[in-house]
Formats: sequence, C-alpha cells, structure tokens
Amino acid sequence: MKTTTWVLIAILAVIGYTYITPDTPRTVSTNGECLTTAPRDRTAITLRVTTLNKNALQSMRSATEKMAEINNFLSTLDVKTQTTEFNSYEKNEWNHQTQKSVNVGFETTIAVEVSADNMDTIEQVLNQFAGQPNIYVGNLQMFTSSETMQPIMEKCLGEAVKNAKERATALVSGDNRTVGKLLSVTYGNATYDYNPSNSYRLMAAKATAESMDAGAFGTLTSKDTNVSVKVSATFEIR
Repeated sequence: MKTTTWVLIAILAVIGYTYITPDTPRTVSTNGECLTTAPRDRTAITLRVTTLNKNALQSMRSATEKMAEINNFLSTLDVKTQTTEFNSYEKNEWNHQTQKSVNVGFETTIAVEVSADNMDTIEQVLNQFAGQPNIYVGNLQMFTSSETMQPIMEKCLGEAVKNAKERATALVSGDNRTVGKLLSVTYGNATYDYNPSNSYRLMAAKATAESMDAGAFGTLTSKDTNVSVKVSATFEIR
C-alpha cells in the first residue's frame, strides 16, 4: 500500500511538472518588405469662395449663394465633392499710415474639394468658373483612390510576409531546420504621392484656362504612387 502511494505521488509530480512547464516552441523573427506602385486614377482641385462685407449676414449669404451656384454645376458632372472649409469671422488689417489695426468687415470662406477620374472633367470646372470674382482654386493634384489602393495594399502585405518567411528559412537552414507556421506579425505601410500645390485667382476665362493647361496641369504627371509595406514576423522552427 505504501509503495502504491509513492508511485501515485511520482506520477502526479510528473504530470504537474509537465503542465507548469509546457514545451516552448523555438522561434525565429525576421522582417519582410514589399515595394510596388498604384496607378493615380483621380484628379482633384479645391474651389474656394471668399467674400468680404461690412455686414456679417450679407457676407455669409453672398458666399453660400456663390457656392450653391458651383454645386448646381458640379451636380451635372461625374465628380465627387466634399466640403473642406466653412468659416466666417471679423477681419482686421494693419494700417501702416495710422499704425493700428482696423476692421475691414466680415470675411466668409467656403471650400469644396472636387475630384474626378479624368483631367478633362476638372478642366471643365475650371473653364466654367474662370473670370468670376471671389472664386479661387488650389490644391491641384492627382492621387490614387482608396478603391484602387486597397487590393494593391493587401496583395503587397502578403508579399511582405512571404519575403519575411524566405529570410527566416535562410537563417535556420544552416542548422538543418525548417520554418513552420506563422505565430505573429505586425506591419506598417506608406504611400508616396507627388502633390503639386498651386493656387490661382481665376481672372479671365481664356487666359486662365490656357495658363492652367500649360502650367498647373503640366506639373501633373501620370507617374504611379509608390507603395511600401514592411512587416515583422515570428515563425515556428521545426
């Protein structure tokens, strides 16, 4: 009976030891990366209406009426719009003769970003509002839409993990080991766009359209957006 008790204690001790100190798999951690490009499929500009009036209500009314005119025209085009600014404030300027700040009225600014999948549509917008007072255009740019970017980014992420596994395999092969399953991974990504920022007052329809076509649009290139994905991955060693 005494011998049986000691055997049972020994078995329990072995079981307890195994539970407390489970086998920890050997691992290897490496970095991986993927570099690719994404086509720039949209062109965008920002239309900004700015009005100044001694009366605050009239300043806001003038700005909203002009923006309503812009939006009515944009609704006839295949564009996406987003209001990016709406503010009205009492404006003061420094008078160098009197050497003091003077009130010049209330300034209201409303801005909307307009984007399209081709440059011709954006040029239509410019030609429509060229020469009109209180209208400015800026932030002319080409970019990659999120709909186009997402699948490219996801594919690049898989390539980065594959690259990390290849590096891990090279590291453990000298010890006659192989790489097993992926245990953990973290990642980061970045995109690099060339976004020329130009701002113009639309003074005369024909002159402005010609100058923008030769100048502002000339700075926009069709070069793709650079995409970079980097991962840190840990794999099991077999």
